[in-house]
Amino acid sequence: MALSVKKLVTGLIVVAVAATVTMAYSWQRIQQARAFNAAITTAKTPPTDQQSFEAKYAVAYWLAKNERYKEATLLFAKLIDGTTPVQRAAILHNIGNMFFLKAIQVTGGNDNNTRDEVEYLLTQAMTSYKSALKADNSHWGTRRNYDRVLSLLPEKPTPGVGESDNPGLIMGNIPNGLP
Repeated sequence: MALSVKKLVTGLIVVAVAATVTMAYSWQRIQQARAFNAAITTAKTPPTDQQSFEAKYAVAYWLAKNERYKEATLLFAKLIDGTTPVQRAAILHNIGNMFFLKAIQVTGGNDNNTRDEVEYLLTQAMTSYKSALKADNSHWGTRRNYDRVLSLLPEKPTPGVGESDNPGLIMGNIPNGLP
């Protein structure tokens, strides 16, 4: 009986030490996550996890928010490989938003160059939103933006129908704001 009590006490001590180590590690990771979030919120380099998906995504998102679309698109594109469907959908949603916002910014003139550029940007946004929906169909903001872009793009011309039957882009329908 004494031998079993010693084994039981030793086993409980091992479990207690393991639990303490696990709690200390968890506490450290929570503190690192708080420092990471604080750094990202203030647009600074996080002290830990600098090569993580989240850090790279946050940098690309910050660039997009500050209208540095080319750099943001490149960073987002680098992140797509090896992601989960939900992460891929978030990346593609943001790429679509960048094209959509750029199209909204360009809509100043009514000349053919502006019209072509807006149509190109809206087509790119549509493609990104469509790919995002294929990756993860549960994001309502992507669905809404996809529908908005589709409503702004001109319909594909039907063979045999003249150009005058297709009004093209209607610049007044461009909405304000994105989710």
